[in-house]
Order: sequence, then C-alpha cells, then structure tokens
Amino acid sequence: MTARFGMRVSALLVTTALTVGVGAATAFAEPTAPDVGQATEQRTLLKGSTTASYYWDDASGRAGDTGLPASGISMRKGLAASPSWPLMTEGYVVYKGKKAPFFVGDRGPGAPSNNGIMLDLDAKTFADLTGGTFNSGTLGVDDNGGQGHIKVQYVITKWGKGVGKKNHPVAFSTGAWGRKDANPAKPPVDVLAVAAKKKAAEEKKAEAAKVAALKEKAEQVEQAKEAGKAAVIAPASLDTDVTAATTAAETKSDTSHTGTALALVGGLAVVGGVGYLGRGRIRRAVRR
Repeated sequence: MTARFGMRVSALLVTTALTVGVGAATAFAEPTAPDVGQATEQRTLLKGSTTASYYWDDASGRAGDTGLPASGISMRKGLAASPSWPLMTEGYVVYKGKKAPFFVGDRGPGAPSNNGIMLDLDAKTFADLTGGTFNSGTLGVDDNGGQGHIKVQYVITKWGKGVGKKNHPVAFSTGAWGRKDANPAKPPVDVLAVAAKKKAAEEKKAEAAKVAALKEKAEQVEQAKEAGKAAVIAPASLDTDVTAATTAAETKSDTSHTGTALALVGGLAVVGGVGYLGRGRIRRAVRR
C-alpha cells in the first residue's frame, strides 16, 4: 500500500471525538456517501489516465492507517482518495476492460503523488480490478500477483462542490486541494456520441426523403388515375354533344325547309284562290 499523508483536519476532529467517548462521537453525524452506482452512465466531464494505488483507512491504526477519511465518511468500497480533486467528486476507473465507480472521500496519496500516483482506490475495489481478494486482517490485497499499483483510465462524471482542482490531478504538495477552482475543465468532445448523433440525423433525413418520395409517387399515381378517367369520359361525352348538336342543327334545317315549303304552298294557294275568285267575278260580270 502507498504511504498516506497524515494531515486531515476533518478526520482528526472525528478521531478526537471518538477518544472522548461514544456519546461525544455520536454528536458528529457522518455525511451521506453519494450513490455512485450509475456513474458509468452519466456525462463525462473529464477523462485521463494515471497510476492508482490502494488503501483502507478505518481508524484502526493497522498497516499505516492514519485515521478516518477526510470527508468524515467511514471507509467503504467505492471511497477513493485524490490529492487535488474536490471531496465528493464522482467518477469511475477502467482497468483491462473492468469498470469501477468511485467518489472522492479522502485526501491522498501524499508524497507518492509527486511521482505520478494520483489516485488511491479502496482496497476492495482494487482487489476486484486486479482479480485479488481483500484481506480484512491486514487491510491489504492478496492473490493478485503482488500488484500494488496499476495504470487506470479515469472518468469524472460529477464535481464536488467544495475546494479542490476541477481538472487533471496534481500533486498534494501543490496545495490545489485547498483552493476553490472557479475555472473547471471543459468537458471533452465525445467522438462516439457526436458520430452517433450525426448518424441519427442522417438516418432521420433519409427517412424523411423516403417518405416524401413515397408521397410524391402516390400523388403521381392518383393524378394518373384521374387523367385516365378523363380520357375515358371525355370522348364519349364529346361524341354525345356533337351528335346532339348535329341533330339539333339538322332538325332546325328540316324545320326551316318544311316551313318554307308550306309557305310556298300557302302562297300558291292564296294566289290561286285570288285568281279563282277573280275569274268567278269576271264570269258573273259577263253574264250580267
């Protein structure tokens, strides 16, 4: 295990309360540990890589134990220590394809952080990642081939609200853990998310084009049907209209001719009658 940095104000206060008595200790309510079970599904705020060690501080004084974690939350699986991230920062680590969520509940590593060891995982999480077992007697990890440090990928999904550096971790000795950071790191561009979003947009556009094409085709078919109906109906209608017009014209013509003939006959009859009447009068005049 990595040596721990011993100055933890919160931890010392809690430890002092414990030494006074059980009644005094109960006056210090333990903060609620965050539920980091869904950390791997949350938004990525920062990601990178570092060397991780492990520890287990339960205030028992065993194996270099320096007291309860600085957050006041009792040691448990998922509680990690950072030399610079704000307490209650949440995220997860990835080691050989295995993911493990964590929250920052303590400060450390101390001196080892000067050598690039920027994360102290709890011993139980470290055991799970390396295929070992947690030894509750020694507070160490057994059966993992003696591994005490591993290279991990880290992802931050939520920043703590207190002091600390909201960016890639730096050594404890810088004092960044005690300063308020008003300029957190910008979330990295998620290439896969961007590609997925672009693909979804393209698929949506293609689907819209397909629907529009089908709609246009349906309209063309409907127009063709209407045009077909007009082609069938129009000639018959036209023939009927022409026939009716021709018949009317012929009827009118026949009527005109008949009227003329009758007029001529009538005229002749009148003329003949006049002639006849005239002859009759002449004859009567001669007889007289």
